[in-house]
Amino acid sequence: MNWASIKHLVACFVLILALLLGAGCELLPNVDISPTPSPPPTPTSTPSPIDPDWTLPPIENNIPPLPSIADVVAKVKPSVVAINTEVIGYDIFSRPYTQEGAGSGWIIDESGIIVTNNHVVEGAESVTVTLNDGRTFPAEACCTDPLSDLAVVRIDAQNLPAVSIGDPSQLRVGDWVVAIGNALGLGISAKEGIVSRVGVSIPVSGQTLGNLIETSAAINPGNSGGPLVNMKGEVIGITSVKIATVEVEGIGYAISTETAMPIIEELIRTGHIIRPWLGVVLRSVDEFVIFQYELAVEEGAFITEVAPGSPADEAGLEAGDVIVSLGGHEIATAQELVEAIHSSEIGQRVEITFWRGDTKNTTYVTLGERPPP
Repeated sequence: MNWASIKHLVACFVLILALLLGAGCELLPNVDISPTPSPPPTPTSTPSPIDPDWTLPPIENNIPPLPSIADVVAKVKPSVVAINTEVIGYDIFSRPYTQEGAGSGWIIDESGIIVTNNHVVEGAESVTVTLNDGRTFPAEACCTDPLSDLAVVRIDAQNLPAVSIGDPSQLRVGDWVVAIGNALGLGISAKEGIVSRVGVSIPVSGQTLGNLIETSAAINPGNSGGPLVNMKGEVIGITSVKIATVEVEGIGYAISTETAMPIIEELIRTGHIIRPWLGVVLRSVDEFVIFQYELAVEEGAFITEVAPGSPADEAGLEAGDVIVSLGGHEIATAQELVEAIHSSEIGQRVEITFWRGDTKNTTYVTLGERPPP
């Protein structure tokens, strides 16, 4: 190949390369690949201070220690007793059997006078009291008041360690308390808690217990009748009731000594409580009673029984009547009627408004004295 041919080939190659580069440029899109500039920063505002001079509060190092439960128990436990009872029951074939029960009590007088609950000793054929030192005594006397669920037991013993009585009116919600008693019949034990509420009323066995102290201290079977004490070791309540359902935990009640002490004194002095008496057995009017007896009223105290010769009997009241007013006080429940009677005086003549069927009537009754149990 001569030099002219070589020059001709180089020229052709250059021409072809130029054509290819031109076509490639036409295939590329018209894209601006230069970087996009960032937007200018947005100015932010500085929040205003709440208090530029504020400082953290000082840490308190002088918090008082928790009270000693052990000291309280050591002071009160010698005065707490275990009460064991025997009650005669009957099976479905009317065969008698002995049922044992356990409760608690506390020594109020060194001469052998002990306070407990009525339901601990009610109906018992025998009652025995075991002291903290292990000695056991049979009860010589039991004086009870079912309406307040209180009882007093006497044993033949002297120089016993009596407890001190406190003032429950000074209790505050959150105050520490200790329940001491014969829990589950296993011996005297103590459970701590606080005052959850005061002045509580709850229905119990067809009646209402009032002015109760609600506590988180564990109250178990056998604790009934035992003392609820403050951090001075003073009795401020008598453990009595516990709400026991699946949804409820840690709620127990004690009868305030403010309510209990006058009743205890009267039981010791007279053997029973003297109260005004109407002489009826009652239940509150509810939907069931309205339906069953086709009553013409929706509330009141329904009479289920009238004692023969009682003030109610003499006034002409009958079973099936519904008392709606006594002495000018409206009556919506059986408990309200009981409270109205107890707030009256023995021998007082009061007006009673009642319904008999579809007729509203009025009568007058002179309240008597409740017979001894």
